[in-house]
Amino acid sequence: MRFTKMQGCGNDYIYVNCFEESLTSPQQLAKTISDRHFGIGSDGLVLIMPSETADCRMRMFNSDGSESEMCGNAIRCVAKYVYDRDIIHKRQLSVETLAGIKYISINADDNDIARTMTVDMGAPVTEAANIPVFADRSPVTDLKLTAFGREFTFTCVSMGNPHAVTFIEEPVSSFDVEKFGKVFEVYGHFPRRSNIEFAEVISPTHLKMRVWERGAGETLACGTGTCATVAAACLNGICPREPVTVDLLGGQLIIEWKETDGHIYMTGPAEFVFDGEI
Repeated sequence: MRFTKMQGCGNDYIYVNCFEESLTSPQQLAKTISDRHFGIGSDGLVLIMPSETADCRMRMFNSDGSESEMCGNAIRCVAKYVYDRDIIHKRQLSVETLAGIKYISINADDNDIARTMTVDMGAPVTEAANIPVFADRSPVTDLKLTAFGREFTFTCVSMGNPHAVTFIEEPVSSFDVEKFGKVFEVYGHFPRRSNIEFAEVISPTHLKMRVWERGAGETLACGTGTCATVAAACLNGICPREPVTVDLLGGQLIIEWKETDGHIYMTGPAEFVFDGEI
């Protein structure tokens, strides 16, 4: 099987061109090739496929084999892959996902190489039942959960997949994300588990965030999680509805929740790492 490794802000996946390749059991394959000691090493597996409703289709599997609805960093890499390799050489792309069709604008350099992409991530979902999260009211901005004797207040948002965001007072760089993230991911309030974001407010237009991803553990970045974090900040009056810079372990993303259409737009890089065969 031929594959390509790519990364967006350090969120690395193995990409397979299913316009040319065919494979079975992607769940098991994701577990095998994601292993950083006995496989290729990645946060998961992404299949780039033909679509009947969009320019192409993306399926993504976490490193534990579970399939996820969407990944903001992966979809930018999908766009770069099909653009740079002339599979679909269009500055405006549509990509089918389990979270619906997403629309992407390609920002290419003078050599016509895709460098950054702006993704229309759609409107954030704030209804508790649709996130889903068990809560008494919507939007869910004051869900109090406790782990190891410490209480956190979460705001819950879906960006096609469930997220629970908490703003902490201490520097997020030294926060024990693994200790608390693995507990909150499987908390009983989240029927489909949840991605957990821990955020620090630098200014109204500048946040720092670390993420514990459902099915993958801590990763260097999460596109949908970054969008959910900015949405949570806006819902809590922390950030305005204008571009917000979010620092992640693997780089920066620019997120804007526009008032004109209610959609969240994510701008960030995508990088080719290497091609291989396994």
